[in-house]
Amino acid sequence: MSVVTAQIHIDAPPQVVFDFCMAPETTQEWVTIVRGVHDVDPGPMQVGYRMGQTLCLRGVKFKVRWTLTALDAPWYARWEGKGPAGSKAIIEDRLGEADGGGTVFDYRNEFKTPFGPLGAVASNVLVGGISEREANASLRQLKRLVEARASVPR
Repeated sequence: MSVVTAQIHIDAPPQVVFDFCMAPETTQEWVTIVRGVHDVDPGPMQVGYRMGQTLCLRGVKFKVRWTLTALDAPWYARWEGKGPAGSKAIIEDRLGEADGGGTVFDYRNEFKTPFGPLGAVASNVLVGGISEREANASLRQLKRLVEARASVPR
């Protein structure tokens, strides 16, 4: 099992950040490894909500089917995903009010490769530090997009 964590401060209220990052239609704008979002459940986001994503790491595309398993908007969301060959992932997004304003966004991704220890070694060789770099790049992109939208007068 591998765990990736990342954190960023975003100059926007938690509700604004949460609404943007949880919207399936904005996912491809800020998550650097997402190449497509598909099979999105209709209606409001709630526990049990499902969507699919096409992801790409090191030039290899694969699909993951996500289910929202916990939700406390705008503070917390937990997604559980199933990928190819029995791989699994859990993503937790935690948002909090930052001292002095804005939002602290904590991201955690836990993923388990198939085939036990051998799969974990192979994953480490193939993916290496990419997951952490991509998580941080995604959060920087989220920050840029949300702050740009938050500064536009409505």
